[in-house]
Amino acid sequence: MQSSRREFLVQAGIAFTTAALIPDKLHANPLGKPIGLQLYAVNEQLKKDFDGTLHQISAIGYKEVELAGFFNKKPAEFKKSLDDVGLHCASVHISGEAAEAINFAAAIGAKYVISSVTLPEGVPRPKGIDDFMKTLGSITFDDYKAIAAHANHLGEQAKKSGLQFGYHNHNFEFKPTGGKIGYDELLRLTDPNLVKFELDCGWMAAAGHDPAAYIKRYPTRYRLLHIKDFKPTPAPSVGLDNRPTPAELGRGHIDYTPIFAAAKHSAVELFYVEQEPPFIEVSAIEAIKIDYDYLHTMS
Repeated sequence: MQSSRREFLVQAGIAFTTAALIPDKLHANPLGKPIGLQLYAVNEQLKKDFDGTLHQISAIGYKEVELAGFFNKKPAEFKKSLDDVGLHCASVHISGEAAEAINFAAAIGAKYVISSVTLPEGVPRPKGIDDFMKTLGSITFDDYKAIAAHANHLGEQAKKSGLQFGYHNHNFEFKPTGGKIGYDELLRLTDPNLVKFELDCGWMAAAGHDPAAYIKRYPTRYRLLHIKDFKPTPAPSVGLDNRPTPAELGRGHIDYTPIFAAAKHSAVELFYVEQEPPFIEVSAIEAIKIDYDYLHTMS
């Protein structure tokens, strides 16, 4: 009897120790934080079946989502849909009026409100995609002073609602103008307390710059990351009109190992997969699962 009891306790101890050594799948990824998804990646699916798509996202394993557009949902409706499938939203992108996004983010308990394109105040709002591209193409280096001032203003507005404003880059901010880079001007002229940065690693790499180097240089400015991949291009892409071909993580050319290594020693709190359309080889849902699984192989 005692021998059997002793064997049971030994086996139980081994099982407990083994379980303690197995990493929590949730945190078995490069940053040890819940993996997030920027919902832009599944925008079309959400329009057709909002709750069903959220269920699929959760079933893959994602725990965080970032919002870009409200899908005709009120804040309470949106939050209930997230709660029902165990998802959380800490960041909301400005997709229209800044005040609307700030109010929505505050209502659902988010922490960040993000602008992905911040035009100078006084510049007419673009009408349609062609006008939008033309407006971006006409931005000069001097315009970044006005863009920085507008970002500081948005930061003040967000702060009044208990939120933190962040600036999200694309690739056009890295277009050289007289040997200078507009993105560097934004980092220099924005108030560190009012404006944090969401580093889109894919777009920065596509423009020929090193995300890991920027994170190391400004470790306290970056609080969120966008993780995406592109097929190799013969030359850097610095304009939204010459977009590189999107790829699932691990199927493009961007090496995320040094990027995540730098992020571990920074103030980064959240990171989101953002798979760019169009989806040619696989569906959007299949693509974000490939992305999710790939991040777990990097842990």
